Amino acid sequence: SVLQPSPVKQYAVSQGLKVLQPEKLKDENFLAELRDLKADLQIVVAFRMLPEVVWNMPRLGTFNLHASLLPQYRGAAPINWAVINGETETGITTFFLKHEIDTGEIIDQVRVPIADTDNVEIVYDKLMHLGGDLVVKTVDAILEGNVKTIPQEQLAAATELRPAPKIFKETCRIDWQAGVKKVYDFVRGLSPYPAAWTELHQGDAAPLALKIFETEKVFIAHNLKPGSIVTDKKTYFQIASTDGFVKVLSLQLAGKKRMEVADFLRGYRHVEDSFVE
Repeated sequence: SVLQPSPVKQYAVSQGLKVLQPEKLKDENFLAELRDLKADLQIVVAFRMLPEVVWNMPRLGTFNLHASLLPQYRGAAPINWAVINGETETGITTFFLKHEIDTGEIIDQVRVPIADTDNVEIVYDKLMHLGGDLVVKTVDAILEGNVKTIPQEQLAAATELRPAPKIFKETCRIDWQAGVKKVYDFVRGLSPYPAAWTELHQGDAAPLALKIFETEKVFIAHNLKPGSIVTDKKTYFQIASTDGFVKVLSLQLAGKKRMEVADFLRGYRHVEDSFVE
């Protein structure tokens, strides 16, 4: 399969704009080409860490768009972690780059509510549309010279900071001991990608990886061990946590495609004798 150029590159080429794609950001030829552009201002969105020789080049500096209300959720996966942690609000921030990642002075922010039913894809879409507007607003403010920045340390001192580290496969494993609300938020925060998962055990068979995309909270007292399965084998499939059940609505078995729970129950035998962990 041929690698497709990104939509950003396609648009730039269609507008006759120069596109630089260095493998190394400290490559002398790349730096010379960048200097030749004599840019007044640079904007970074969803890119890796820039060396100082790059971000210090323009006379007005370099700013970044980050998908959280900094100083909260610094790191690679801010939208995921905001949803996983059950936040009811997040946002986007523009800030000037400095040495430490995601720590520069804040230029502007926009707040966005997170609904209890939002997954990470829905929140991402909300932020993406607002992000374009905020970048334009930030550029205008910088060019007009009326930017009053806020040091992040000032805000960080008054609150406990929550990080947003990169997410790995093992990060996505569901802890059924965590409680219904935490599991529900965990699934939303990783849906549809990379997806929360668990292992489905049945008898002596090798456990199967099970991705879970959508759930409902069911708060009912019970005496079952977390990870126990309750089902009518037709329409509902509930997994016990400490303070109730997580009702699974859509899922995906290893090697299969995503499906609604009724389709899963039709094809998977003896699910009532299984458990997850």
